[in-house]
Parts: sequence; C-alpha cells; structure tokens
Amino acid sequence: MNQALKNDNEPSTDQYLISNNLRLCYDEFGDQSKPAIVLVMGLGTQMIAWTDEFCQGLADFGYRVIRYDNRDIGLSEKIKLDKPVSIPRIMLRKRFGLSVKVPYTLNDMATDAIGVLDALNIEKAHFVGASMGGMISQLVAANYPERCISLTSIMSSSGNPTLPVTSLKVTKLMVNRPKVPDEDAIVTHGIKLWRVIGSPDYPASDEALTTKILRSVRRSLYPLGYRNHMAAILENGDRREQLKKITAPTLVIHGKGDVLVPVDAGIDTAKHIINAELKLIEGMGHDLPVELVPRIVRMIGEHVNSVDSK
Repeated sequence: MNQALKNDNEPSTDQYLISNNLRLCYDEFGDQSKPAIVLVMGLGTQMIAWTDEFCQGLADFGYRVIRYDNRDIGLSEKIKLDKPVSIPRIMLRKRFGLSVKVPYTLNDMATDAIGVLDALNIEKAHFVGASMGGMISQLVAANYPERCISLTSIMSSSGNPTLPVTSLKVTKLMVNRPKVPDEDAIVTHGIKLWRVIGSPDYPASDEALTTKILRSVRRSLYPLGYRNHMAAILENGDRREQLKKITAPTLVIHGKGDVLVPVDAGIDTAKHIINAELKLIEGMGHDLPVELVPRIVRMIGEHVNSVDSK
C-alpha cells in the first residue's frame, strides 16, 4: 500500500505517506506540477540534513523537491525487534564470507523510495542520495530504471571491497556512541565526530554543530535505527555489478577530504556507471557544509536540467 496521509497534529511542514507498508515522514519544496527530485539521506541521518536552503535552491531550478525520513529514523516508522542486531557479529561474519541476517536491506529501502513516488502519484523522478542515501539511490536506478530520470550520488561508494577503508579511529567514533540519551553527551560526541569527518576546508563552529545536533536529537532520537541502517549497509556489500546496469544519466560528487568514505569510493562509483560524470571537490569531507551548498546545488541543478532538456 502506498498513499499520502493527511497531516493533522504534526509540525506544519511535515507530512506523512504510506510506502512499502511503512509510515514515512516527508515534506516538499517548489511547484508540484514540476518534475520531481527525491532526496535520500544517509546512515542514521534525518531528512533535515537536506537543509531548507539546499532544497529551495533545487526548487529554484524549476523542480518539485521531496525529502523524506528513511525508515527507522526521524519521524518515520520504526522497526521493532525482539533483539537488537550486533554490528560486530555482522562485520565478523562478512569478513569470513558468511551469510548475515538483518532486519531489512538496502534493497528494501530502495523500494521505500519508489513507494514515495507511488504515494504521491509521481511516475518518475530524479534521485539524489548522500552516503547511504547514495547507495539506496544507486539501487533505485539499477532496479527501477523506468522510475529514475537521473541519478546523483554524493559522498557514496560502489561497495567494492578492495577500496580503502575508514580508519580505526573513525570507525570507533561511528560505532561507540553515547549509551544513554543524555543531550550533553550526545552533543560532545557529535562535535568530536564532525570534527573528524567534516570538511577540512569548511569547519563549522561549535555553536553551529551544537545547534545542528540538538535540532536532530529533539526532533527524534532512535539509536537502534542507526544500528539497523549500518547492518543494511554491511549486508549489501559490493554493488559494482548493479552499477553497470544503470542507464540513467549519472552525476557523482565526492569530497577529496572525505575520511569516512574516501574519495576513491566516489571515483570507483563513477567508473562502474556508464558515462557517469565525476566531480571532485577540494576540501570537502563527509558533510554538506553551508559554504558548498550553492556550488553543489548548482551542480545538481545543471545536471537535472541537462537531462530534462534532451
């Protein structure tokens, strides 16, 4: 079942729809009569990480821009489990080539994205994904070519197991999050993490990071969703063969200073998609710094405009 739901007692910009039998939160910018751009966010990250300025910038190119909370994050439906997944166990089994059991897969999340289109009666759309959202968008383009007009994959990867991996320092920061829902602890850890993975040439102030983290925490806090997202990424693994199936015009954007998903991952993604355009940004890490938003929006806007003008 895929349908839009009336929003009565929620914040004014948030709306709800049913996709893949899940209640997902979304909102949109721009003219609903225009071609659609669907924004898919990454690991454990809410749709508000696509800032209003980012969304409005794309809408100003002449598009209906839709952002939504993935399952298990933000205000979208949470997946209840009897027993939480063990990330170390999944990593160990994957290392030895053993099968893993996860609550859901990235392919399931790609189906969620298609369900967003169905619920809003949109035949096809441009897909833009960041990090894990890039992986999901890649799978949309590979598995549902008739629904994907174009693809933009930002700071994401092909899943190629021979690519450089994240350092142990970064991995520990990603995995060892505060165990209790204490705002001070979450802010302290969040600032430390963003100082490591954020854009080296465009560092945010402690005040800006605190505001960003608290906005997210106070909107929704669900650590199990983060763990389930990570399990889905680990289960999916190598997508190179699926990338070769993609026929939608593709733009790959990656920061040269990304230590979480090293730049080689973006290069490899573009290498395995037919005629993909690769744009590398000096000094950009694993975030969307405010200073680069106009530049990235322009890249995407020009990309989707070029596709629609053909």
